Amino acid sequence: MKPSDITSQDIILTGDRTTGSLHLGHYVGSLRNRVLLQDRCQQFLLLADAQALTDNMGNYLKVRDNVLQVALDYLAVGIDPAKSTIFIQSLVPELTELASYYLNLVTVSRLERNPTIKDEIKQRGYERDIPAGFLTYPAAQAADITAFKATSVPVGEDQIPMIEQTNEIVRRFNASVENPVLVEAKAMVPEVGARLPGIDGKAKMSKSLGNTLTLSASADEIRQAVKMMYTDPNHLRVSDPGQVEGNVVFSYLDAFHPNIELVKRLKDHYRLGGLGDSVIKQHLEECLQELLAPIRQRREEYARDPAAVLAMLKEGTARARQVAAVTLSEVKAAMGLNYY
Repeated sequence: MKPSDITSQDIILTGDRTTGSLHLGHYVGSLRNRVLLQDRCQQFLLLADAQALTDNMGNYLKVRDNVLQVALDYLAVGIDPAKSTIFIQSLVPELTELASYYLNLVTVSRLERNPTIKDEIKQRGYERDIPAGFLTYPAAQAADITAFKATSVPVGEDQIPMIEQTNEIVRRFNASVENPVLVEAKAMVPEVGARLPGIDGKAKMSKSLGNTLTLSASADEIRQAVKMMYTDPNHLRVSDPGQVEGNVVFSYLDAFHPNIELVKRLKDHYRLGGLGDSVIKQHLEECLQELLAPIRQRREEYARDPAAVLAMLKEGTARARQVAAVTLSEVKAAMGLNYY
């Protein structure tokens, strides 16, 4: 499913782990779509502090403090809390209760076979010392999605197995009760394609790899990041033909530059030779400076009044709890747990 397929009947559930400020990869992968979609459908955005704790319990202050930072990024890019419900995951206990029921519908071996979980376990070097909360996260995510009866969940291609497992849980639950109440969701993959590479040329822009450019980056930080960007290592002289594929600067120009024809001309020129890396980097820097300057300014304005941001989060969390409580009541009634 693509963002262009979304209609007013759809309900979207998405969010971010609160482990640090958001970066350009988040912007390309989800944030700019959220801004567009909030005028077209109902949208719930969770600040996933509870999920972040599954592998950050020893550094819980980082998770707590970044709730406000991620909320500031949401507001700075144009997410409107009057149109999108922004809420704090850990303050919606209905999600935890739903997850506890869903864990009875999935086996440990199935959780371990989830490709996304397998990859992340390997990346973190857990081997068999896996935090139980981390291993069972697919059930918790199923609770997040089904609590709001989301029909669409924006994800990268690597996260599609998580949505598939959510739908397995939905089908198992609905088959086990007389009155099915849960709704299956579709994965919505960004139309830009693959995730944005890191500024160092690594396949993934990641906070843990230190190869990101945050949305709050200063003008000087943007300039330095573009200077450091990986291009074509064989493009040693301006006159040499250059390779566009795998060239991070062109990946970013494709993602952010509004003038598609200009980018095409730059690619053609670079392939033929006669176009220096400094020229294409200059085009990219100008583009990123224009994109991030207003985001940075809005973020600074919101940051001056953190109490107002927290009040917004309190209101959004209250709205989210009301919706989740209805779903939880329906689930318990379907299981016959409505004793009085």
